[in-house]
Formats: sequence, structure tokens, C-alpha cells
Amino acid sequence: MRTTYAVPSRKRRKRVLRQAKGFRGNRSKLIRMAYGAVDHAMANAFVGRKQKKRQYRSLWTQRINAACRAADFKYSWLIDGLNKAGVEINRKVLADLAVTDPAAFTQLVEQAKAAR
Repeated sequence: MRTTYAVPSRKRRKRVLRQAKGFRGNRSKLIRMAYGAVDHAMANAFVGRKQKKRQYRSLWTQRINAACRAADFKYSWLIDGLNKAGVEINRKVLADLAVTDPAAFTQLVEQAKAAR
């Protein structure tokens, strides 16, 4: 009796076509086009996950800098002062404090001023 590899290959093709759902035109219908489209999409998704981290850190820096400028201080001075004061707080938390709790952020700015 001859054995075929039909079940696994059909499963693989169905999986790729499911991943290509929503793509325009034949990229979501024809398997040869879907393979390329899905590979491309997966590569871009990988890159996008790395870029998202960079973009968030940039956003946090901008928010911290804006709050610093409102207190007549600079972002670089704040980071330097907090490091010298031994305050270990990351930029994500600093940005959140700058937006949600300006009083606490002002206290951190004062600590940084004293340490500089």
C-alpha cells in the first residue's frame, strides 16, 4: 500500500492560508502567494515588536522631559541627579509619575537638584 503525505501537507497549507486571512487579493487565496506574504508579515511582526520597545522608551523620555521643563530643569540633569542620589527608578515609572502624580515628580526633581 502506498503512503502519502497528504494530511500533514494539507494541514500546513490550511495553517498558512488561515494566517493570510485578511490579506488583499490572491495573497489570501493562493498558497504560493500566501507563503511569501505570510513570511513577509512574520518578519515585519518580529521587527515591529523590537521597534515598539524603542518607541515606548522614546515616549517616556519625552514625557519626563516635558515635566522637567515645566519645573525649570532638564531631562539629562534629572537622570544624572537621580543616579548620583542613588534613586533607582526606571523611565516608565518616571513618565507615569510625571503624568499622574506631579507632586511626587516634583519631589524627585528636588532630590536630583540636591544631588547635582
